Amino acid sequence: MQLMEAVTKALSSVIEPELHKDLVSLKMVENIQVNDGNVELTVVLTTPACPLSKKIEREVTEAVSAVPGVHSVKVNMTARVPSDGKDREALSLPVKNVVAIASGKGGVGKSTVAVNVAVILAQKGASVGLLDADIYGPNIPTMMGVDTLPPPEDGRLIPATAFGVKLMSIGFMVRRGQPLIWRGPMLHSAIRQFLADVNWGELDYLIIDLPPGTGDAQLSLMQHIPLSGGVIVTLPQQVSIEDAERGLQMFTEMNVPVLGVVENMSYLAMPDGSKLDLFGSGGGKKLAERVKVPFLGEIPIDAEVRIGGDSGNPISISSPSSMAAQSMHRITEAMAAQVSIAALTNKNLEDKVQGKG
Repeated sequence: MQLMEAVTKALSSVIEPELHKDLVSLKMVENIQVNDGNVELTVVLTTPACPLSKKIEREVTEAVSAVPGVHSVKVNMTARVPSDGKDREALSLPVKNVVAIASGKGGVGKSTVAVNVAVILAQKGASVGLLDADIYGPNIPTMMGVDTLPPPEDGRLIPATAFGVKLMSIGFMVRRGQPLIWRGPMLHSAIRQFLADVNWGELDYLIIDLPPGTGDAQLSLMQHIPLSGGVIVTLPQQVSIEDAERGLQMFTEMNVPVLGVVENMSYLAMPDGSKLDLFGSGGGKKLAERVKVPFLGEIPIDAEVRIGGDSGNPISISSPSSMAAQSMHRITEAMAAQVSIAALTNKNLEDKVQGKG
């Protein structure tokens, strides 16, 4: 018992880098077993896409190994994604976190980011849905290489599945190239149907690809479903930054936390190792710093990104070792960390209000 207490005390000295609290008080340590000086335990991360999992595992191993009487340490790493605690029961939507990917203007790679973020989260073991809310320009079916939905079941639509991601889009329901000349009420109804009449199942993350701008679709979505947060995608140049800031302010005015800014097409990597700034440099980071939100990362220009999107084989699948895919991985991890921080911070605040903590 004394050794168990010493191990637990040692674990209390390990601080979760993003949440700035120790693993024990965060209840991130489970199943501690001590047998003749051999210690085995499980660390439960808040996301399978944790960018600091190796650091946490190393620090846990070092802390426990330093306890007198401990001969060996085995650390099992797993993840359990926390819910943001928002009420989505009216839509029968058992989703822990909902993240909207937005931009102030079109053509900045918003859908590319949404697709790859969803695929990478699924690759890491999360249960993920991807909703194409761009009713007038649905590209997700093409980018994910799917053109049909499964048959409905029990009066509800069943999402398609690709690369481990459940996905829904108006593109599954209209002929290729058919324009949707809809006014606001029809758009409003379609978005509600995608949320309430689709059997998404239980999800850790629902990623929503918003249309560009700040119009009816965005307003309808945020009225229908509480969002965990929003991500803004921009290009580096000033014109794009100005539009991105409008998208960011839209989230702020609708009381949606801004999880961060992504800068796409940041530079072109040259054969000699230099970088060519075709669209300027650093605009996304400067925007994030000015409005005091996280800068999630930059994505270089790579023809394989376009090829992957056109062929239905996202670059995170088709070329995972490329610079662009690696950037997508880092951005996904940074975004997932921000989602966990927001979820746990909100939960702690609610607990304090209710007198639980």
